[in-house]
Amino acid sequence: MNIGVSIMSEENKPQRKKRSLSLIQPTSVPTLGNYLGAMKGWPQFQEDFDTVYGVADLHSITVRQDPQSLRKQTMELYAQLIAVGLDPEKSILFIQSHVPQHSQLGWLLNCYTQFGELNRMTQFKDKSQQHSDNVNAGLFTYPCLMAADILLYQADIVPVGADQKQHLEIARDIAERFNGVYGNVFTVPEPYFPKSGARVMSLQDPTRKMSKSDPNPKGTIYLTDEPNVIMKKFKSAVTDSEMSVRYAEGKDGINNLMTIYSAVTQKSFDTIESEFAGKGYGDFKKEVGEAVIAELEPVQKKFKELMNDKAYLQDMWTKGADLAQRVSQRTLDKAMKKIGFLAK
Repeated sequence: MNIGVSIMSEENKPQRKKRSLSLIQPTSVPTLGNYLGAMKGWPQFQEDFDTVYGVADLHSITVRQDPQSLRKQTMELYAQLIAVGLDPEKSILFIQSHVPQHSQLGWLLNCYTQFGELNRMTQFKDKSQQHSDNVNAGLFTYPCLMAADILLYQADIVPVGADQKQHLEIARDIAERFNGVYGNVFTVPEPYFPKSGARVMSLQDPTRKMSKSDPNPKGTIYLTDEPNVIMKKFKSAVTDSEMSVRYAEGKDGINNLMTIYSAVTQKSFDTIESEFAGKGYGDFKKEVGEAVIAELEPVQKKFKELMNDKAYLQDMWTKGADLAQRVSQRTLDKAMKKIGFLAK
């Protein structure tokens, strides 16, 4: 694997691609919203950037996890990343707990992060309320581990959504503070706002985003849902009483279905309106369901193949961890030397 080299300059000299890093928690099965909003574009993203992807299992334990479920979900998410098109030969693709450098640098960065900074983090406040019986130290200091995730790989960019900007801001602050004391140790990452994918809403409450944690299971399409389940959920999707397939204010349910159909078929809203002129919502829901089933078929087929070849998955995450350790150890060694630790 030739990580980070691309012929890009006008002088035809080798030039390093910008490095991108994304970590995803194995807390549940990815949804259609995750897929259309981000994951569908990842195969192309890894062509344009030097990409690092990880399953953030260490982050997931700030909330109590069932051990058997955590192992299962971690393996399945790793398989899902490959199934949607990530190539372990083109990206560093690893499981976070397999790379101890994350925890080690995370501790060091704890000591370069202010209590007040951590206390202002929105996620800490939100999760403290949601899990008031388990407000643990890891939940408070998770931004330091998140900063370590990013800084270990000298990431130039981090793809972020509006709800993740605060996470990157504190990582930048920590990097700049450390560099201010010891010199140029860490690359200060920039936010990257990918071309926005489809914003998919709940099928049962189209005023809210489709979510893994939706209390109504009919509102969410999971990437592992069987075709008959997908169709049943679309047929029960909330619409309105107008019975007209058109994108307009006050038609949240139909707007959501049109957004999904457009993202899957690449048809414009005008084309969709013409296609379903004079047809009822039942016809439209069935067509959307069939289009989504066809879109997810190759992803589901690949996922099932991977889950039936656990030896291959283990080989890939072992190689991914080895590569991630080689890259991250260089950064960790440099940081430890600057702080003043003795080399072994």
